Amino acid sequence: MENNWKQKTLENLEKEVWRQFDSDSRLVRRTKELRKIQLSSFTIEDLRLMIGQRFSLDYLIPLALEALTEDLFAEGDLYKGDLLESVLSIGTEFWDNNKNYWTELNELIKDKRLEIAEKRINCDKFDECKYRK
Repeated sequence: MENNWKQKTLENLEKEVWRQFDSDSRLVRRTKELRKIQLSSFTIEDLRLMIGQRFSLDYLIPLALEALTEDLFAEGDLYKGDLLESVLSIGTEFWDNNKNYWTELNELIKDKRLEIAEKRINCDKFDECKYRK
């Protein structure tokens, strides 16, 4: 990635503008708005929302990992640990293709598995990755 990628928007990085429609739901409108915001301005909730929709993972997972390194149970608008839950719930295909991110997240959670389970955060999809086997 470019050195200054965090200062860019998803639209800039992906070179794609999503059209607005009057019939767009609130969620769709918000994800389109977030594509126009510099990544460095994303909040925990912004990350949780976009990752939960599986958008732009190549750019958003590194940001999420930074946030989770600071606070593994970082909280968006829902509950403590909602960002971690969104990250852990993405499909195995992403983790299978991004071993470095898988390794980084695995290091963050390996000693916190009991606490994660107590918070009822599901790790199944993350654990199905080929690196875990």
